[in-house]
Amino acid sequence: MRKIMLMRLFFAQLFASERKQIALMADEKSPVRISHRLFAKSRSEMEFVMRNKRIISFESDYTEGACEPILRKMLETNMEQLSGYGTDTYCEQAKKKIKAACECPDAEVFLLVGGTQTNAIVISSMLSKYEGVVTAKSGHINVHEAGAIEYTGHKVMEIDETEGKINANDLDSYMRNFYNDENHEHMVFPGMVYISYPTEYGTLYSKEELKNISEVCKKYNMPLYIDGARLGYGLMSKQSDITLPELATLCDVFYIGGTKVGALMGEAVVFTKNNTPLHFTTYIKQHSGLLAKGRILGIQFDTLFTDNLYFEISRHAIEMAEKIKKAFADKNYELYIDSPTNQQFIILDKDKYDYLRNKVKFSFWEKLSDDRIVVRFATSWATKEEDVEELISIL
Repeated sequence: MRKIMLMRLFFAQLFASERKQIALMADEKSPVRISHRLFAKSRSEMEFVMRNKRIISFESDYTEGACEPILRKMLETNMEQLSGYGTDTYCEQAKKKIKAACECPDAEVFLLVGGTQTNAIVISSMLSKYEGVVTAKSGHINVHEAGAIEYTGHKVMEIDETEGKINANDLDSYMRNFYNDENHEHMVFPGMVYISYPTEYGTLYSKEELKNISEVCKKYNMPLYIDGARLGYGLMSKQSDITLPELATLCDVFYIGGTKVGALMGEAVVFTKNNTPLHFTTYIKQHSGLLAKGRILGIQFDTLFTDNLYFEISRHAIEMAEKIKKAFADKNYELYIDSPTNQQFIILDKDKYDYLRNKVKFSFWEKLSDDRIVVRFATSWATKEEDVEELISIL
C-alpha cells in the first residue's frame, strides 16, 4: 500500500511539473520560451554558417576523393562482369602501362590498397626472421605506422638523417660497425634499406645520392626499397633530377602511390630485379591485402597511366605549392625546411598559429624548444587556385 501511495505522489509531481512547463512555453515572455527561441535561432544560424562557410584546407594530400577521369571510368565500367582478385583486364592493362612507364618490361607489378599495408607486406616478405630494416629516424615506418613492421616480427633500425634523408657514408659506416662487432651473430641483422621519395619532409634525393646508397646496399647484399607514396610529386618537382625509369633501375623494389596522387586508394608495388618473393600473391592474401574486387585498383591505375595523367596532376600540386612557399617567404614567414615538393613546413609563433588555425586547416608537425610550432601546408592534385589565393590573402 505504501508503494502505491509513493508512486501516485511521484506521478502527481511529474504531471504538475509538465503542466508548469507547458504554461511557461505558452507565455511569450517567459524565460523558458525565450531560451527555446534563442537556442533554435542560434542552432539555425550555426547550420547556415556550416552550409555556407567553407574553411579552406591544406591539411593533407588525401582529403579529397579521386580525380574526375577515375570516377568517370569507374562509373562507365561499373556493370562489367570481371574476374576477381586482380585477374581482370584492367589490372593487366594497368600493370603493362606501369612497366612501360618504368621502361622495365621484366618488372612484376602488384596492386595493394594502402601505404602501411604495402610497407608491412613488402618488407616482411623480403626479410629473414632474424633481419631488420634500416631507415632514417623520421622514416614513415619508424614513426607513423603504429609499429606495423615490428608487428610482423622485424626490427626497425634507425640511423641519422639530414632533413629526412640518409647518407650513403653513414649507411656504410653503420653496416661496417655492425659486421666489425664480434657479437653480431647475436644481433638483429640489417637486411634491407627503406627510404622515401619524397621524404617525410618533402625533400628529395638526387640521382647521385640514390646511386651511392644503392652501391652500399649492393656491397652488403641488401635490397633497397623506396616508398613512393608521393612519388608523382617528387618526380614532377623542378628540383628532381631523376626519372621514373632511372629510379626503377637504382632500387630493388618501390611502390607508386595512388592514394595521395589522384586515386581513391591504391599503391602499385614494382619489383625490378626479377626478385619477387615466392608466391607473393599468396603472401598478400595471407596478410589481408588481396581485394576480391581487384578491378577497383586496376581501373584506377589504368586511368592514371593513360595520357600521362599521373604526372600532369602531380605537376599541378607542385605549382600550387610553389605559390604558397613564395607567399610565405614574401610575408616574412620562416620556412622550417626548404621543401621542393607539395609539402611546405612553416615555423609559427603561438599568436600566429592561433590566428591561422581559425581561418585555414593545416597540420601540426612538431613543437620547437622555444615554443614555436612547425606546421605543414600540403597541396595535391585537387588543390584549387582560388584556395591558394585566399590563403595568400589571409597571410
